Amino acid sequence: MERKIAVVGLGYVGLPVAVAFGKKRRVIGFDINQNRINTLKQGIDYTNEVESEDLLEANIDFTNDPSKLREADFIIVAVPTPITETKQPDLTPLIKACETVGSNLQKGTIVVYESTVYPGATEEVCVPVLEKASGLKAGVDFFVGYSPERINPGDKEHTFTKITKVVSGQNDEVLEIIASVYGSVVEAGVYRASSIKVAEAAKVIENTQRDLNIALMNELAIIFDKLGIDTAEVLQAAGTKWNFIPFTPGLVGGHCIGVDPYYLTYKAESVGYHPEVILAGRRINDNMGKFIATSLVKQMIHKNMPIQGARVTVLGLTFKENVPDLRNSKVIDVIRELQEFGVEVQVTDALADKDEAVHEYGIELVDYDKLVPADAVVLAVPHNEYVEKGWEQFNKLLKHGRGIVVDIKSKLEKETCPENITLWRL
Repeated sequence: MERKIAVVGLGYVGLPVAVAFGKKRRVIGFDINQNRINTLKQGIDYTNEVESEDLLEANIDFTNDPSKLREADFIIVAVPTPITETKQPDLTPLIKACETVGSNLQKGTIVVYESTVYPGATEEVCVPVLEKASGLKAGVDFFVGYSPERINPGDKEHTFTKITKVVSGQNDEVLEIIASVYGSVVEAGVYRASSIKVAEAAKVIENTQRDLNIALMNELAIIFDKLGIDTAEVLQAAGTKWNFIPFTPGLVGGHCIGVDPYYLTYKAESVGYHPEVILAGRRINDNMGKFIATSLVKQMIHKNMPIQGARVTVLGLTFKENVPDLRNSKVIDVIRELQEFGVEVQVTDALADKDEAVHEYGIELVDYDKLVPADAVVLAVPHNEYVEKGWEQFNKLLKHGRGIVVDIKSKLEKETCPENITLWRL
């Protein structure tokens, strides 16, 4: 019997899932954001994850009417799971989604969560909310599963159907149904985890591992900076060893790597264990914006530039190159630190939404061609648009074509750096 699918939450994760299923069958695509629904109906995905033709090709009933969920018996929940300002899990969007799903839950339905959570959250947090809102009993009247999302924003190679899908279910029978539903669209195949908790834990450690590896690179970058050694050159040399793992330093933002470790540490502390290594990595990564800003100020002092009232241009505000998402971007840390020194900062971004930049950070984005020449430029987010322009763009971006360029991700060719430009990179 073919399951009727609904996807709750049509962001970076939910939309590619809905589209993959929508190419094979009718899908209900639910989101509380009216603007999101309207633009998707027009074939526009402003997250740039799904092409217009794919969107229009998929048979998706886009709606913000929760009662439509009653038509489905396989509901996939893919809502954000951010952290609070005090670095605690913020399960508000997830709980609200559970209330919405629960209020419209039919007997026999399977609810599968894709949102990143700590081990145990699906059964300890989501199930009671579903039961209360529906008046039904989990494991008897309806069933749950967990299948962690592995979407990598901006990555056109590792897409939903090409990444092995980890699946888990409340019991063996439910697991097999979940595996066959996902298996019908995921070409890379499915991996059956032994329990929901194992699947939840696997997701959290995937990003924690990346976070720690980047933290090590960031710590090395700080050490090498003090030693006057170029980190990118060190990594290039070390990378010639067959088992050297290629990680690079940088700002760690976004809603996965910079967030997921806090879900694991929260759960660990609730059972009496205080994680040492994981939190040390988080501390290093969370402080990199400050380190980059102070490094630039030191460079400016060496050049006898006045700091108070100096102008710095920041290229890029999103959390990652070639992605329009501004959530949890660490570029703001660089900007705020420079402003504390009394520096005037102007920010541009080729992909970000101007209203969202004001709403999220109070930053008024400047159009690239309206930037005023500055004393220094920070290439914070190497969108293709900036990298392709190369060194030539700094003739206009810097006062008289001379000054300091900070290349956080080492995307500009060091060898061709003009003599009148001082290059600093992480």
